[in-house]
Order: sequence, then C-alpha cells, then structure tokens
Amino acid sequence: MNVGCPGRMLAIVLAFNIAAPVFPQSTNQKETSSSVTKGTRPAALTDRERVIHALNRLSFGPRPGDVDAVMAKGLDAWIEDQLHPESIDDSALNARLGPYATTRMNPKQLAQSFPSDTVIRQIIAGKRPMPDDPESALVYSVNVARIKQQEAIKAQTADANAAAKMNAGAAGDSAAKPASPSAAEVQGRAIADNLLALPKNQRLAALGNSPPEQLINLPSLLRGDQRDRLFADFSPQERETVRALANPAGVVASELQQAKLIREIYSERQLLEVMTDFWFNHFNVFQYKNQCVYYTTAYERDAIRPHALGKFYDLLVATAQSPAMLMYLDNWLSIGPHSQAAGKNGQSGLNENYGREVMELHTLGVNGGYTQADVTELARVLTGWTIAQPDDGGQFQFDPKRHDPGTKTVLGEKFFEAGVDEGLQALSMLAHRPATARFISNSIATRFVSDDPPEALVDRMTEKFLSSDGDIREVLRTMLHSPEFWSPRAYRAKMKTPLELVVSTLRATGTNVVSPDALLQNLSAMGMPPYGMIVPTGYSEKSETWDNEGALLARINFSTALTQGNLSGVQFDPGAIVTLGIITSLDQPRTKAILAEKHTGLDFAIALTEDAILPGELLPKDEAIIRKETQDPDAERNTSALANRLRLIVAFILASPEFQHR
Repeated sequence: MNVGCPGRMLAIVLAFNIAAPVFPQSTNQKETSSSVTKGTRPAALTDRERVIHALNRLSFGPRPGDVDAVMAKGLDAWIEDQLHPESIDDSALNARLGPYATTRMNPKQLAQSFPSDTVIRQIIAGKRPMPDDPESALVYSVNVARIKQQEAIKAQTADANAAAKMNAGAAGDSAAKPASPSAAEVQGRAIADNLLALPKNQRLAALGNSPPEQLINLPSLLRGDQRDRLFADFSPQERETVRALANPAGVVASELQQAKLIREIYSERQLLEVMTDFWFNHFNVFQYKNQCVYYTTAYERDAIRPHALGKFYDLLVATAQSPAMLMYLDNWLSIGPHSQAAGKNGQSGLNENYGREVMELHTLGVNGGYTQADVTELARVLTGWTIAQPDDGGQFQFDPKRHDPGTKTVLGEKFFEAGVDEGLQALSMLAHRPATARFISNSIATRFVSDDPPEALVDRMTEKFLSSDGDIREVLRTMLHSPEFWSPRAYRAKMKTPLELVVSTLRATGTNVVSPDALLQNLSAMGMPPYGMIVPTGYSEKSETWDNEGALLARINFSTALTQGNLSGVQFDPGAIVTLGIITSLDQPRTKAILAEKHTGLDFAIALTEDAILPGELLPKDEAIIRKETQDPDAERNTSALANRLRLIVAFILASPEFQHR
C-alpha cells in the first residue's frame, strides 16, 4: 500500500468528484444516499447539522469535540459569544504568539530594528548613523556588507560577466556530480560550530565579533540540523536578529504570516479571526510593495481587527488613514494640481488609485453609480493625506501644502475646502450610501452563505446596515437569524479556499503546530500566501476560483505531506486522531452499532477517524472508496502497517468532498 503517492491520491479524489456540493445527511443513512443520488435535499438541517454548519462558516472549522461542546452550551449562546469576542478568554493564544515579537511592534520600531535596503544605502552614503545598540549594529553592519557586495557584483565588467556565464554553463554539463560547499558555506558552518561550543548566553555576542562579510546570508549557509540546534537555543529576539542578517524585512513579513496562521488555528475568538481575514481581504494590501512590509502588521492589528465587528465608517477611516493603504494605493504621493507643492522639487501630481478603489472595491462597488469625474474629484478631496517619514515607519499626516484647494463635487455632493475634514466627510458619505450598504451586505453574504447569495437575504442585510449606521455586528446577526443561512442548500456548498483548507485541516486533526513555515510554503503552492495578493481585489471568495486540477493537486500534495509527517514544525499524529475519535464518538449511535455488530478493524478505524475529523458525515459511497483503497491484511497484525493505514485514511478523509467544502 503506497500511501505517499500524490498521483494515486489525485485519481481517488477525482473519483470523489470533489467539486460537487455536499448535501446534509439524514439520520437514516439509506435515505441520505438515495436523496443525494436523486439530487434532492432534506427540508431542514438537524440540530447537529446546524452546529456543524455554524462551526464551518463562523470559525475556521471544528476541532474534535467542538460539535458536542457547542450543542451542550447551546448554539445561540455560542453565536452570541462569538459576536462579542471580548467575553471569550483567549489567554492561551498569547503563549503561542509570544515568539513573534514583531507583531507587537509599531512601524517605527520595525523600520529601525529591521532596516530596509533604502536605509542601509543611506548608512553607506553617510546620511544616517549606525545604531548604538549592539544587536541592531550587528544587523546593520552585515547588511551594509551585503549591499556593498551586491554593488560590487553589479560593477563587474562585461567580460567578467561573460566568463561567469561560461563557468555556469560548464558547471551545468557536470550537474550529475554533487556540488561542493562554497567557501561562504564552509565559513558559515565553521562560525556556527564555534557558536555551538560556547555557552548559550554568549553566542550572540560572539557572533558580533565575526567580520560582517562572513555573516552575509548566514542562516541559509548552515546545514539543517546545525541551523535547528543553533536556533533552538536562541531566544525569540535572538532568532529574529540572526534571521535579519540575511533579510531584515523578511523577518517582519514572515512573522506576520506565521502569527496569522497561529491565531486562526488556536484562537477561541474564531468569528473575530474570520472577520479580520474577511476585512483584510476586502481592504487588501500587498505587504511587499515599497515599505508596506513595515506597516502591514499595524494595519491588521490596529486598523482592521479592532473594527472588524464595529461600525463600517470607523473601519473605512482606519484603513484610509493607515500608512499601509496610503502607500499601497499611492495616495501618499498624490499632490493637488493647484496645491502649493505642485511641481516643486520634482514632485508629481494627482494620483487617482485610492480614489477609484475606495469606491469600486471598498464601498459602492463597481456598479455603484460613480463616474470617472467622481474618481478625479474624490482624489482631489484626499490630497494631502500622506505619510510622515515613510522610510522610518512614520504615521499618517495631513499636509496642507499638498492639498488641492477649492470646492469639489463627488456623487453630486459639494465638499468645501476644509483640510483633512474634507476627506472624512467624503468617507462618511461613501460609508452611508445605500449602494455601499448593499455592496458590503452582498460581500458578507458571499463569504458566509453562498457564492450567489439570495437577493431577499441581501435586501434584509442592506436594510439593517442602513438602519444601524453600518453596524457590522448587527448585519451579521441579521444574516445569522435568516432561513437562508440555515438552508440545506447552503450546507457544505462552498469550497474551502486554500487558507480555509489548511487551517481547518489542522484544527480537525488536532495537529500541533510548532512552526508554521512549511504551512506557508504550501499556501504559496496553492496560490494563497497570506498578505500576498498583489492586486487590490484580494483573493476570490468563490469556489470556481479554487476548483481546477492544478489547485486540486496542490491540495493533495499538502494532505499527503501532512499525513506522512513530512511538514517540518508540524506534529501530526494519526493515533491521536483515533483516540480523539474514541473520546468524541463512543456515545454516537453509529459507533455503538459498529462495535455491536463486530465490524472489521478497518470499519472501526474509518468510523473513529471520520467522527474525529468530520463528525460522521462521510457519504456511504465515499466510505466505500476509502475502504477499498485502504484494504491491507498486514494492518490487522502489523503496527507499522496499521499506522500507514491510519495515515491513508486520514488523507482520504481530508481529500473527500465533505471535508473540502464548508
């Protein structure tokens, strides 16, 4: 039984017909199979299905035992708790977030501790001093050496470059031979060996005594085991310092991505995390544009999460004034054509990027009734909204010298010259327009209900948005009290995005995540790296985007790597899943029947694993596929074969349409 073959897994998953919507099961298995075959649906969800549906839509998926816990608490009470996250104790999450110190820094601290190449070049040019702090000085000096090395390479003559290409070609002819370590690699490994021989509390100081030129890209020069031992003994702050020797800004970006996954996997405030993800995607920022990397952390932490369940206007203003958004959509560069700054010192003119996207993507929607003239006028209103000292993590400021004077007209409303208040008045107008209420309501319903949400539901959500002054919590409550949200047609009808798949998999399997690096690599392979969407539209919420053979293969590769234990920093235990299945399902009628009827060990293993991961929801036809593909006589008497069987059962359940949909 070859459990590690993605090709075989893909063939089986295609047999599952993964993109097909999954109808809820009746309590009668035969009736369920028949109704699905005929394409019919039950009239209403059972109480248990309602809980499963809520956990799949309002959280990143249930953990073993969550369904029973919510049923015991009461679904309505659980929902109210989630709508008021401040009432939920989430202190256990803080310990897991502890190592990610950058997520608690402000942009200025990030820019100073993890300098950009622009800042390093200013150091080289003598335009700013080296920092006094020894750890910061180490990071700066090594990156000064790195930039100088890069500039030296660029300055090589054409003949030297041609010779290098010839040497590279010659090396390619003998590619079958193992490559010898470079001088830099040998040197880096020797430095690491010397550090490991020292007491732990002396290692970072000793690193500072090495010539900076020898420390360029040090983390990538080390062998895996050597790097792991060295990093394991460093404190989180020391690990950040060493990683910053190779890529300072990359430390900031990576920690934000890792912390996002940790929050979504382990936070008890699941709806808050789902809404934070929703709003970040709605007000998308690409963290790798210019200096956005230093602002994205605060953008999510300070602008989005605190307002994710609050008033839409407050959220809109917070995003509009965030340096991350100002930089991403270039409003910080916008200068009024008639302003004092126009044309001075080579400064350019009006930039309409934010003015367009705030109407098209953030508020009114593409059919919201605005014109190109409205875009231009709104851009004029927002001139002067800029960033103070962006290279140093400066904050939002209003610069009156850049602001275009005079009266502006947007969507038929006049805005008289009032400095920064002009922009606030314009955003208030946009936030309270009926078109905005409908666009936001439709977007929320698309995320939580279906790819094409019912008009009647969107109408009621729109009315609540307008009558509640854009209260996001009340709009959600309207949706959650609607028959459309609880319709069997909505049940497991949305295909999970790659992010939802990865997080729900880890939650469902009780996998312990020590380091999310490998998970982030898989998300990139699936086309959804966090904070990595270049265009302002954000990632698609619709199933069709993620339903193609390439995306499916990436999902299979992830499931295979996880269940085979091949993801570094991710502790997957198939035996623990069976144990969780026993704990959570022994009182379930189906499990009791399997025990009473003395089914095979395979039947029992499938049932327990399924109950832990999918609360007993696999269709009989899908169970039959798994049973056929995991037959192995050795598994009844061989511990190793049994473990392999469990791994394969889990992989198939994760690949089933029931799990791939939410």
